[in-house]
Amino acid sequence: MTSLPDSISTEQWLGVSLEALPPHHVFALDQLLEIKGPEVPPDFEAFWERRYRATIDTAPAPQLRPSEHRREGVQVYDVGFQSTGNVQIQGWITVPTDQPVTCGLVVGHGYGGRDGPDLVPLMPDAAIFYPCFRGLARSAMPPFSSDPHWHVLHDIEHPERYIHGGCVEDLWLTISVLLELHPQIAGRVGYVGISFSGGIGALALACERRIQRAHLDVPSFGHHPVRLRLPTLGSGAALRRVWREGRLRLVPTLALHDAACGARFIRIPVQCACALSDPFVTPPGQFAIFNSLGGPKELIVLERGHASEGPFGEQATLVDRERRRFLSGLST
Repeated sequence: MTSLPDSISTEQWLGVSLEALPPHHVFALDQLLEIKGPEVPPDFEAFWERRYRATIDTAPAPQLRPSEHRREGVQVYDVGFQSTGNVQIQGWITVPTDQPVTCGLVVGHGYGGRDGPDLVPLMPDAAIFYPCFRGLARSAMPPFSSDPHWHVLHDIEHPERYIHGGCVEDLWLTISVLLELHPQIAGRVGYVGISFSGGIGALALACERRIQRAHLDVPSFGHHPVRLRLPTLGSGAALRRVWREGRLRLVPTLALHDAACGARFIRIPVQCACALSDPFVTPPGQFAIFNSLGGPKELIVLERGHASEGPFGEQATLVDRERRRFLSGLST
C-alpha cells in the first residue's frame, strides 16, 4: 500500500481504528472540531496560483439563448462557454425580471449533477449561474465518465491533468462569464457549493479574488489522509479502493487537491454546514475544511449529511434559512 503521510494520529484521535467505522458512524462534535487539516504541500500555493493566472486569461466566449425552463419572476437562459482543455461547459443563468441585478451568485452541484436551475432563487436581486462541471450532467462528454466512482479517478496519476483541477478551472471561468455578462455585480459575487462542488469551491477560493462570500454545504475532498482510511458510500470509496490495492500513485495528486489545504488560504467570510454523520462525505473531512478556514466563518451543525427528508427535513429548512441570511450580505 502506498504510504500516506498524516499530520495527526487518527487512531489516537478517536481511540479506535478508522477502518473499523461504518459509513453511517456518528462522530462527536468536540472530536470533529479538534481535527486539523493535513500538511500543505510546499508547492501547493504556487501550483494553484499558476493555474489561476493562466485560466482567467482564457476567453470563455459565452453563448446564451432563452431556456425551456420557466421560473416565476426570472428569465432563464441556457448558457455554454469554452473552458480549459477544449471542454465545453453548459448550465443555466437566471436573471430577475421585476428588479435590477445588483449582485451575483454561482451555485454548484453534487456529484449527481443537476437538471435545471433551482425553483426558488436564493437571492431575488441576483444573476445566478448554475454551471455543470466537466463530465457531469449537461457538461457530460468523452472521455469523462459521469459515474462519480470513475469521474473521481480520471487522470489521477497526473496532478496537472487530474479532473478535479479542471473542475476548479471551470468554476473560475464560470465567475468570469457571470462578470462579463453583468459587470455591475463586481464586488458583490457569492458562491454556493454542496458536497462535490463544496470541495471544488474550497480549492477554487484559495486564490480566487472575485468572490466576496461563500457557503459550503457538506463539502467533500477534505483531509485525504483521513478520508482514505474511512469507509464511505461516496466517491471516496473509489479512491480508497485503488489506494488500498496500490494500483495508482494517487497520493501526490490528492495532496495538491485537498480541500482542507485550500481552505487555509481562504480569507473571505465562509459559512459551512457540516454533519456529524454522513455516509457519502466523511464528517472528519468536512470539519477539516471548516477548521482550516483562514477568514471569518460560521458553522451549521447537521445531524446527518446528504439527508433532507423525513426526520431530517427540519435541518434542510435551517440550512436554507441560514444560507439566505448569510448571502444577504452581498446586497448590503
